[in-house]
Amino acid sequence: MPAEYSTLISPEELRPHLGEPAWAVVDCRFSLDDTEAGRRAYRAAHIPGAVYAHLDEDLSGPILPGRTSRHPLPGVEEFAQRLSAWGIGPETQVVAYDDRGGAIAARLWWMLRWLGHDRVAVLDGGWTAWQAAGYPVQAGVEQRSPARFRPRPRPELLVQVEEVLAKLGAPDLLLVDSRAPERYRGEVEPLDPVAGHIPGAVNLPFARNLAPDQRFLPREELRARFQELLAQRAPEQVAFYCGSGVTAAHNVLAMVHAGLGFPRLYAGSWSEWITDPRRPVGRSGDSETGRQGDGE
Repeated sequence: MPAEYSTLISPEELRPHLGEPAWAVVDCRFSLDDTEAGRRAYRAAHIPGAVYAHLDEDLSGPILPGRTSRHPLPGVEEFAQRLSAWGIGPETQVVAYDDRGGAIAARLWWMLRWLGHDRVAVLDGGWTAWQAAGYPVQAGVEQRSPARFRPRPRPELLVQVEEVLAKLGAPDLLLVDSRAPERYRGEVEPLDPVAGHIPGAVNLPFARNLAPDQRFLPREELRARFQELLAQRAPEQVAFYCGSGVTAAHNVLAMVHAGLGFPRLYAGSWSEWITDPRRPVGRSGDSETGRQGDGE
């Protein structure tokens, strides 16, 4: 049986599989400051055989003002068609990468796991590590032969806003804010119209899953980090969120890679929470700000 990668894969492990039809590489590079920068970078140079996934166009659904987050999940069937067009079928090993330590690639990883596809991994160190290794690159735009992706949704991996609101302060749902501490505390807010966090949430910045070279910390270090967070809770009693449901997936990935089970994701995140002014907002000085752990 060939090895199956379901969390992380190294550049060294990926290289021998370039060009294999059963392997699909997806370039997820993206910048909030310049939403076409990732596509330009992909066209200039990418891992050979990779297709490009745009966060706004491919990994998100339509924004409904006053109702959704900045990056709402797309419809299941719509996304399944996109995956099929990328040549991803039930047996395909998918590898996602970016140039931000997996911050965007983890979104695709989570979406595939959400739809029942476990053969998906994030390239540890991403584009930077691939280039540093001196491995081959390709310019232009590539396509793969279409496949048929059959979604098997796992709704239990999601928490919806109604449950978050109903369980504020409840012991069976720990909310974890994946953004930078200063955004969590409400001191700055560069992306959303309201600063702060969901009351009762603790802070565990996703960026602290990474070493200085933008690779994930060793598994044992991640395990210690998330065990402290879990205490005696089951993984399904923890729900991660961020600004719009993108970088929170990085924390989910890190916890799964650490072998601690699969937590839940509040995909709507902060940018959905604040669409209703009746929902409460926590800021610096609230009692839950004691845990400091950075996020989209």
